[in-house]
Amino acid sequence: MRIFDSHAHVGAPELLAEAPDLIARAMAADVRGILAVGAGYGIAANAGAVMLADENAGIWASVGVHPHDAAQWSPIAETALHGWLAHSKVVAVGECGLDYWYEHSPRDAQVEALRAQIRLACAVDRPLVIHVRNGRGSRDALDEILAIFDEEGAERVGGVIHCFTGDEPFARECLARDFDISFSGILTFKNSNELRDVAKSLPLSRLLVETDAPLLAPVPHRGKRNEPAWVGHVVDCLAELHGRSRAEIAAATDERARTRFRIEDAA
Repeated sequence: MRIFDSHAHVGAPELLAEAPDLIARAMAADVRGILAVGAGYGIAANAGAVMLADENAGIWASVGVHPHDAAQWSPIAETALHGWLAHSKVVAVGECGLDYWYEHSPRDAQVEALRAQIRLACAVDRPLVIHVRNGRGSRDALDEILAIFDEEGAERVGGVIHCFTGDEPFARECLARDFDISFSGILTFKNSNELRDVAKSLPLSRLLVETDAPLLAPVPHRGKRNEPAWVGHVVDCLAELHGRSRAEIAAATDERARTRFRIEDAA
C-alpha cells in the first residue's frame, strides 16, 4: 500500500531542519509520495521545497506565491518561480489563490498574483494548487475564483483545490474546470459533518488527501503540529464515507495525485 500526501509544507522554515525525520516517519507509515509546497512562508521559502524534492526520492515540489504573500508579487518573484519550475521535480504552481478571511494581502493584490500565476502555469504547462477561503459570512472568494478561472483559461492546466472546505455545488464547478478536490485533516474533525457529506458525494476518482503540515492535524492528533505520517487518518475517514477499504482509498488517491502531477516515478 502507498499513500500520497498531496500538500505538505515540509520545506517550511519551522520544519526544514527536521525534514529528514519527518520524511522517514512518513515512509514508515506507507506514505510513498509527498508534494512539498513551497508557498506560504514568503517567496524565498520555496527554495526549501525544491531542495527537498531534489534530494529525496518520493518528494516533489510546488512553487508559488500564497495569497497571504500576494503583496510581494513582482517581476522578480515571477522570475524566481520560472527558475524553480525548470527543475524536473517541480510539478505544480502554487499554492496560490484568494484568502478573504484573513486578508493578509489586499484583495486586489491577491487577484493580480493569482491571475499572473495562472498565466505562468499555462505558459510552463503545470497544474495549479489552489487555496481559497471566503470572507466572514460570505462566499465571495468562491464565486470570484471561478470567474477568474474562466477568464484566464485555468482549465487548460487544471489542478487541485487544496484543503477543501467548500460546498458540493462549488466542488462540482471545480471538477468541471478540471480541478480535483483534496481533503485535509479537517475532514476528521467532529464538527465537519457537512464537509463529510460533500466528500461522500464526490467521485472517488477525483479526490486527493493531504496533511497541510504543519497545520490541521487530523483526529486523534488534533491540536498538535501536523506531519505527513498522519495523512492515513484522512484516508481512513474517506474509506468509511465511501464504504471502501483503506487500501482502496490509498490506491485511488495515490493514483490521482500521480496523474494530476504527471509523476511517473514509482517511488
